[in-house]
Amino acid sequence: MDAVVIAEGFEFPEGPIAMNDGSVILTEIKGQRLTRVTPDGRKETVVETGGGPNGAAIGPDGAIYITNNGGSFEWLDNQGLTIPGPTPPSHKGGYIQRFDLKTGALTTLYTECDGKPLVGPNDIVFDKQGGFWFSDHGCSTPDGRKYGGIYYAKIDGSHISRQRDHIVSPNGIGLSPDEKVVYLADTQLGRLWAFDVAEPGVLGPAPGFAPGRVVCNLPGYQLLDSLAVEASGKVCVATIINGGITAFDPDGSAEHFAFPDLIVTNICFGGADMKDAWVTCSATGKLMKARWPRPGLKLNFNA
Repeated sequence: MDAVVIAEGFEFPEGPIAMNDGSVILTEIKGQRLTRVTPDGRKETVVETGGGPNGAAIGPDGAIYITNNGGSFEWLDNQGLTIPGPTPPSHKGGYIQRFDLKTGALTTLYTECDGKPLVGPNDIVFDKQGGFWFSDHGCSTPDGRKYGGIYYAKIDGSHISRQRDHIVSPNGIGLSPDEKVVYLADTQLGRLWAFDVAEPGVLGPAPGFAPGRVVCNLPGYQLLDSLAVEASGKVCVATIINGGITAFDPDGSAEHFAFPDLIVTNICFGGADMKDAWVTCSATGKLMKARWPRPGLKLNFNA
């Protein structure tokens, strides 16, 4: 796929949002900030968030909601590539933040659910009702992993619920076009899950012993990161090791689009026909743009 570099020099970019004015706002996990990138590649800091801002999305009120992992990675330099390492001993957990684009106010919305601290909030998507699904990636410990889960919350701070727990490494999260399915990418397993939605904000019961339905397991050693959904219902998941974007059909078939980075972390769609795709190439610190073969799904809210 032909792609061009729009901007570079980012400190592990993630969470891109294609804004209405043609710019892209993305997170920099290592840089602990949100950055706006104009169409001509100019960069400006939107807000310093602290922690580790991972995913971001526009809510129904026009604010940016941020899944912040709380600084759950040490950062390694491997031959000039930025690589996320183990969780530092200083990590105390993550949180959900709200940034008001009009006033510049940054607030923390959620730090726990049912008395249990959030570990490493990762990715986020809003439904038509104005609530948001988000993934908690968990984190590493010297003795193994703290498992993550799937959550649903409201923007006024009145409700947060854990809809699935004890998933190995939840990462990218998205909704099918009819919002009857929540898709979740599991990083370490290289697996795309599907969870049926019983009602807004509530997942249906798990099918048997599995937490959800398996859409596809990638062969060999490939890791999955964040995702975006196409208008057709295909799920485009950033792929690590086999660097690029893997587009999964709900029937389990997949096609891979290569990008020149070992750690491709996210994709978003925009433009008049929703075929402009922005991809975060994080090990090399670049934002790339390509023309996608099919239109992406227009998100419920933008600013």
